[in-house]
Amino acid sequence: MTLFDYPECPYALTVRIVLAETELDFETVKVDIRAGDNHKADFLELNPFGKVPVLIDDETVVYDSTVINEYLNDEYFAELLPEDSAQRATARVLEDYADVAFTLPAMAVARAIGRPMDDRDSQRLDGAKEVLRKGLSMLDRVLVDKEYLVGAFSLADVAFAPTLLRLDKLDIKVDSSFPNVKAWLGRLAERPSMRVALPA
Repeated sequence: MTLFDYPECPYALTVRIVLAETELDFETVKVDIRAGDNHKADFLELNPFGKVPVLIDDETVVYDSTVINEYLNDEYFAELLPEDSAQRATARVLEDYADVAFTLPAMAVARAIGRPMDDRDSQRLDGAKEVLRKGLSMLDRVLVDKEYLVGAFSLADVAFAPTLLRLDKLDIKVDSSFPNVKAWLGRLAERPSMRVALPA
């Protein structure tokens, strides 16, 4: 099994978390996005969209982190999505929210912070931070009386984890305003898979 990824890509990190949860052996191939390796012909044969992550499992090639994670769960683990169809749908809705409405704004904040102060679009930066705070409020409501988003640890939690566990680096505090998220964050940080998969 081979994972093509880029160490700083939050979507690729979700796959690393699932692989750590399943304790599967795998090799990694770094695709240097900054050098344009993802647009080379050999990589585009694996993923025509030129994005990481990509997983090769024997003859099976899978791309898109959500699809990869569901494949790994279905093929090897079967513990990271609820059996109940309604709960499974909720987990998938939350995965989609994480990908589109949480991770993308966080990436926008990270890009903005990385620019010189006089070259930052402060209005766009503030807008992205506000989107993240609204996301935290939503998550705090979802987590009332729950340890994890759909009760047990699932792919929904995995989808948020790489971004959530780095919010402090984006100058966004998970404080007493979000007590349920703060407790959830602590539980996520304690999981061995997070320590294995995520950079320090």
